[in-house]
Amino acid sequence: MQTVIFQDCGLIGYQKAWDYQESLLKANVEAKLAKPAGPTQHHLLFCTHPPVYTLGKSGHMENVLIGEQERETRGIEFFKTNRGGDITFHGPGQLVAYPILDLEHFGTDIGKYLRNLEEVIIRTLADYGLKGERSPGETGVWLDPGIKGKERKICAMGVRCSRWITMHGLALNVNTELKYFGLIVPCGIVGKQVTSLAQELGRTIDEAEVKALVKQHFQEVFEAELVPAAAETAKA
Repeated sequence: MQTVIFQDCGLIGYQKAWDYQESLLKANVEAKLAKPAGPTQHHLLFCTHPPVYTLGKSGHMENVLIGEQERETRGIEFFKTNRGGDITFHGPGQLVAYPILDLEHFGTDIGKYLRNLEEVIIRTLADYGLKGERSPGETGVWLDPGIKGKERKICAMGVRCSRWITMHGLALNVNTELKYFGLIVPCGIVGKQVTSLAQELGRTIDEAEVKALVKQHFQEVFEAELVPAAAETAKA
C-alpha cells in the first residue's frame, strides 16, 4: 500500500496551484534522475479556484465563445495549460483534485490511471444515488451517456505525465454555477450538457462531505493511504 500525502489547499488561484504542482513534479523527477535514484513522494491536492477557463494543449480557441474583454468584465481568468484535453471551467462550488503520483508504483498505464480516477468519482456519485458512467472515447464521468440528448458531464479530467509523474487531474461539479459553461464548448464536445451534484439532486450539497467521500474512494481504488501534509510542506 502506497502512502499519499494529502493537502486541502482551499480557495487558491489557478497559477499558484499550477506552480505548486510543478514544484512537486520537479522534485520527484529530480529524485528519479539522481545517482543513485532517491525515493519519490505521492501527493493528492484538493482545491477550489476563482472563476477560470483553462485550455488543454490539444484544445482549440474557437471553443471559447466570448472575447477577452467580456471575459475580463465577468472576472474570469484564462490559462493555456500543459494538460491533455480541451477547454473547461473551474470555479467556486467545484472540487478540483490534483494527484501528483509516481505511476511506477501504481502501474505505468495512463489509460488505467484515468479509468481509476473515473472510478473514484463513479463510486462517489453512487453514494448520492447517481449512476456515473464512462462515455466511449470521452474522458471523464457522465450521467446518461448512452441516451442522446440527455448526456450530462459532471466531472472533467485532464492530466500531464512526465517520467511517469502525474499532475493536473479532475474537476467535479458539486455546487458549481453552470452558467459559466454556456460561454464555452466544454471539453470541445458539441451538443452535450454539463451538470452538477446540486443540479441533479435539487439541493445544495455539503462540500466537506463530498471531499471525505472522494478521499475514501481514492484510497480504495488506488490501494493507498492518505496522510496529512506536515506543516512544513503546506506551502500552497
